Amino acid sequence: MSPEPASPGRAKEVFSAFLLLGLTSFGGPVAHLGYFRTEFVERRRWLTEQDYADLVALCQFLPGPASSQVGFALGLMRAGPWGAAAAWAAFTLPSAILLVLFALGAGSVLDGPVSQGIVHGLKVTAVAIVAHAVWGMARSLCPDRRRAGIALGALFIVFLVSGPLGQVVAIAVGALAGIMLCRVRTEINVQELSLPVSARAGNLAGLVFVTLLAGLPLLVWASPDPSAILAVMDAFYRAGALVFGGGHVVLPLLESEVVQSGWVSAEAFLTGYGAAQAVPGPLFTFASYLGAVMTPLGGSLFGAGLALVMIFLPGLLLLVAVMPHWNRFRRWNSAQALMRGANAAVVGILGAALYQPVWVSAILGPGEFALALTGFLLLSVWKLPAWWVVIILAGGGILITL
Repeated sequence: MSPEPASPGRAKEVFSAFLLLGLTSFGGPVAHLGYFRTEFVERRRWLTEQDYADLVALCQFLPGPASSQVGFALGLMRAGPWGAAAAWAAFTLPSAILLVLFALGAGSVLDGPVSQGIVHGLKVTAVAIVAHAVWGMARSLCPDRRRAGIALGALFIVFLVSGPLGQVVAIAVGALAGIMLCRVRTEINVQELSLPVSARAGNLAGLVFVTLLAGLPLLVWASPDPSAILAVMDAFYRAGALVFGGGHVVLPLLESEVVQSGWVSAEAFLTGYGAAQAVPGPLFTFASYLGAVMTPLGGSLFGAGLALVMIFLPGLLLLVAVMPHWNRFRRWNSAQALMRGANAAVVGILGAALYQPVWVSAILGPGEFALALTGFLLLSVWKLPAWWVVIILAGGGILITL
């Protein structure tokens, strides 16, 4: 029997429900969606099973962090705009605060050999985590020769076209290839999903999304001496706007923006990425760590907050923009084919990131390789939570460093 939808709730109720999840939801976006289903479909009965499945399908179609978008939409459906803001804040801030504290305290505790070993272990952890993500995504998103070929082509594009442009081109080519090669001749049967966003509000959100995506780079380019705030806004907004496939895919985009520009060292980048695996909540909160250690804004709380908001903003704007039109669009067979190709390209992009910068910066010898392989097996075979793997590999980093 399907659960009955509850009456509209208050933002306070939404905040308390999502705060508990923000403090306990380890395991990445797929695990987060499982937590949401248990809490809001089975236990709280905020929406039906079918409504939840349709909402997940919508958010997986869009670029951005799917679990955060689902949470934002649940809050919006439950308690309006304030509920959406409460859901995002409660689910996001616990991990963001932990990463900022790590960033602000790292400089004073990373001098001794034990601390250096922990840092090294965190960098190796990034190898295991990304390798596990590539393996899992390849099995689900590239199940046939055509999509495997799209993934391989995307990997070559990323290596041939450096920087963020390479990822954008790879996704665009993958989407076009999907339209031509990945069509399925079946009738798409979908039911209407109740989404509380007017066409006017959706159009306004879409206009803001496009204006920021096009306007911020133009302002940086046109200004002879762009401000640090403007440059940071542009970098993190573009990273959040161009991510298909979940939090791990943001890694190469952020690396291009903050490491290659000299804002963050490669070592600090990978250290923070490893630490991000040890906290609950969305991986996009890695941006708060980067904002707290970046040189343009002097490593401040303001920088952490600005980076955090800007990387989430495009995905949430796109969600609001698409909501009024989603029921009609999702019946279009070509849209399904487009996303099959784009998702396959994501696997190639992530495979490229596994090599550069993750592998070449962390695997320095047989000890690091053995440690990374251990982490991969703990994740894929023993099914340990990511935060347990972080603890184990951090200890292993101490052993191979001393």
